[in-house]
Amino acid sequence: TGVVPFVALLLLQRRPVAGRALLVTGSACPGHGLCRSTVQEQTRRQVALLNATAQDLFSLYLKCQGEPFSSETDKLCNSSRISFPAFHVNRTSERKEIMVAMYKLFAFLNASLGNITRDQEELNPTAKELLDRLHNTTKTTRGLISNLTCLLCKNYNIFQVDVSYGESSKGKSAFKKKQQGCQVLRKYVQVIAQAARVLLPHLSPP
Repeated sequence: TGVVPFVALLLLQRRPVAGRALLVTGSACPGHGLCRSTVQEQTRRQVALLNATAQDLFSLYLKCQGEPFSSETDKLCNSSRISFPAFHVNRTSERKEIMVAMYKLFAFLNASLGNITRDQEELNPTAKELLDRLHNTTKTTRGLISNLTCLLCKNYNIFQVDVSYGESSKGKSAFKKKQQGCQVLRKYVQVIAQAARVLLPHLSPP
């Protein structure tokens, strides 16, 4: 079933932090039994699904926040203030480098989605479609992290990755919570499209 990486306490952080995610317990990768035979195809499908649904998630999020987010999206959702992990790989980068960059990206995203979902459960408890999409996106992201863990361990014997996590919205006003979610999801739309362009060719069947 894959190995779920250690990303505990992510949602408790109040500011951007760096840490080291322990992908598997122990001092090294297990010798066998870590990955399913379909892990590469699953990973490809998960990245493609996240890319295909990102814009709809962002649009639905905007709709549910109401004004002024719908009419002042560019101003309020300026994603340049969100420090996603640096993503400097491209299609010609080594596959190992791409996989590590992907892990860092989706570990960050997983924590951010948890933060946004918690806020929306508080601020928009009746927005069932939005909450369902947030939960589904989080579920896909966690599955993707698990599969990346498998691939990193199995192919490169990498069992620890330095990661960073975004700022928590705990203690902020309702408006600031909505704005932070808006900024993160807008940045997510941009970054997942780039990630898909880079990673999918490396995961396609020969």
